[in-house]
Amino acid sequence: MRRDSIFYKLFQQYPSLLFQLLPSLPTTADGYRFDSVAVKEPKFEIDGVFLPSESDGVVYFCEVQFQKDEQLYERVFAESFLYFYRNRDRFSDWQTVIIYPSRSTEQTSLQPYRALLGCDQVHRVYLSELVNIRDLPIWVALIVLTTLEESQAPDEARYLLQRTSVESSSSRAIIELVTTIMVYKFENLSQKEVEAMLGITLQETRVYREIKAEGREEGLIKGREQEAASLILRLLTKRFGVVSVDVRSRISGLPLVVLEDLSEAILDFVSLDDLQVWLAEYEKRRK
Repeated sequence: MRRDSIFYKLFQQYPSLLFQLLPSLPTTADGYRFDSVAVKEPKFEIDGVFLPSESDGVVYFCEVQFQKDEQLYERVFAESFLYFYRNRDRFSDWQTVIIYPSRSTEQTSLQPYRALLGCDQVHRVYLSELVNIRDLPIWVALIVLTTLEESQAPDEARYLLQRTSVESSSSRAIIELVTTIMVYKFENLSQKEVEAMLGITLQETRVYREIKAEGREEGLIKGREQEAASLILRLLTKRFGVVSVDVRSRISGLPLVVLEDLSEAILDFVSLDDLQVWLAEYEKRRK
């Protein structure tokens, strides 16, 4: 399930949702804009940053973490501090929010960051410890819906759809998000089965159209990757002779942008040993 993209859609639709997860709500909560930023030298990509509307405000960093990462805090604090340092003249303070499905997903080694984790600038949210989903604000309930078991999710999704039609002025956006969550959660079900589960028609929602378009786009990219890999393998065979099954498999698994780099690097290769070195260096960078 692609929880990252779902969470970021939630934050884009309703940026002040982040502050509903915190102990206290800043007076300027409605003025924040959700964005992603890049920090150079070295380059970090920070996916979740909440930027204040006023100058000299507080910047909020957000990390949604559903898989255990034993170096999460190393990365989060490095990215946040570097970005704050590069933009010190824009902000008066910083806050960091890490959202986990439960405490079991959190990094094991906390000792090096005990001071930061115990301060009022770092907030850890464990979704499993929030109260009953039906007692939560509607936007917070959407976050919790992503964590529910498949046996429980359909009932709660239908409840949220009914509740949305009564109490929310953003009912269309919420219906779209509930649908997105359920389509990704039940990827093994057909369109009609998901429709029957929710009691709606997916063709009427934007998410269904987006998912179909996403599938077509992924298919095009995959096709281009296969063509690029096939061309590279033909060039290698023509220049150096038989290419091993292992090398063929490694090349076929490369993403398109890397295949494009390899197609240029081949011009400088004098033997298959150069190819092995190139692949080893790429695989080392990925780790």
